Amino acid sequence: MLHNAAQTYQSNQVTTATPADLTLMLYNGALKFLKQGKAALEEKDMVKAHEASLKVQNILYELMSTLNKDYDISKEFSKLYEYMLQRTIEANMRKDIEILLEVEDLFVQFRDTWKEAMQLAKRQG
Repeated sequence: MLHNAAQTYQSNQVTTATPADLTLMLYNGALKFLKQGKAALEEKDMVKAHEASLKVQNILYELMSTLNKDYDISKEFSKLYEYMLQRTIEANMRKDIEILLEVEDLFVQFRDTWKEAMQLAKRQG
């Protein structure tokens, strides 16, 4: 029953979130799955590591597909997301924690910058 309540809460959170909130959720989700992937590699659980990697890749595909191409900066975001995707695939193939750390660092930078931008936008109305 507790599991169903958590799923319902999470579903409501997603359906009522703003686009900015959804982007933040994607960044946080990617960070969660990167941590899971690193832990799985350390535990030599290649199946879990692979599954976590696929989740990060799917998040990157979602981030790329939802970019607003009307803004020049979207091209730069797209290049970075593509790079992160390629590195995530490489980390999955090589089972390389160091590459996952690199991708994780980029996601932390994106997430932190995004949070700052959201706060700034709220202050400016």
